Amino acid sequence: MIIIMLGAQGTGKGTVAGLLSNELNIPQISTGDIFRKNIKEETKLGIEANKYISKGQLVPDDITVPMVSDVLDSDETKNGAILDGFPRTIEQAEKLDEILNKHNKKVDLVINLVTPRDEIITRITNRRVCSNQHCKATYNLILNPPSKEGICDKCGSKIVQREDDMDEQSIKNRLEIYDKQTSPLVEYYNEKGILRTEEISERINRLGKEVADDILKDIKN
Repeated sequence: MIIIMLGAQGTGKGTVAGLLSNELNIPQISTGDIFRKNIKEETKLGIEANKYISKGQLVPDDITVPMVSDVLDSDETKNGAILDGFPRTIEQAEKLDEILNKHNKKVDLVINLVTPRDEIITRITNRRVCSNQHCKATYNLILNPPSKEGICDKCGSKIVQREDDMDEQSIKNRLEIYDKQTSPLVEYYNEKGILRTEEISERINRLGKEVADDILKDIKN
């Protein structure tokens, strides 16, 4: 099963994807993790990607798409995957369809998460992540703090704040980029009949776990 997570940063994509991944036993694949792995291993694509990432620029498709294709060609994703952070544009979505067609696969479900912007900013500035790249657990100091301050519940590693989560203006800039580049994907997948939009918000008392539970219930039925 191939699932795509859509939604601006801070809507809870990582949380929902992680819950779905555990229950469906398919890997959660994020472009951030793919970039970091290739950069760490100093692959040809990783070296090229780092030239853009180090300058705070978006990595172009001719680098990103082959990286994602390599992962989808691997045994790791033979039973499916949950894609978080890809595709970001219509062009990438079309490339993804081509990659999956080679394996007689298709996108089965697209989950679009929406959250009020004021809540997003609060969430991101309070977001913390496990420093262990093999764990990738995500916490929120307000909504979902670790049991022990500064320590990951799952693996015991230190939890940290990402540099780009510290500055509110930087967060607003990223949200604007999302609106311009990625939100058209909502209409693209809606026309294909595979889009599911879910609101995650404190004001309606519906957070990531509730959304994930409902999606799993529908998938299994």
